[in-house]
Amino acid sequence: METMLVRLKPHDPRRKFVLRRFAYAGILFHEERGWYRVPLEIADYVRGVRQSEFNPYSPPAFDVCTEEEARALEAQEQALASARRVGIDAAPTTLPRRVVTSADVSGESEAEPAAPPPPPQPPAPRTRGGEARR
Repeated sequence: METMLVRLKPHDPRRKFVLRRFAYAGILFHEERGWYRVPLEIADYVRGVRQSEFNPYSPPAFDVCTEEEARALEAQEQALASARRVGIDAAPTTLPRRVVTSADVSGESEAEPAAPPPPPQPPAPRTRGGEARR
């Protein structure tokens, strides 16, 4: 009996991969369980299954591969995942900038303390809207 490997495509709503489970011929396919070895007839059926049932333009729901193709696909995904992870691990530490004041610009030393700012002025009294128009 000839078999193929099938799996639900990994969940990614941005790419319209939204199926997490699918049942056919007594087999319940789960996205997180990975590859299933199935007979060729079942593989041919799930090859035509779409992410959205009545939309012929939606992406395919399953990856259907031979064993060699599945290994190559897994290696490619592993390489992409490690490339992303390496980029995060190698990110340099970014330090915040020092606050630049007018004393720094004018050349004054930091030993001379600046004069404290004047106290805030109280707000002007508010008038009623109708009385202000008269």
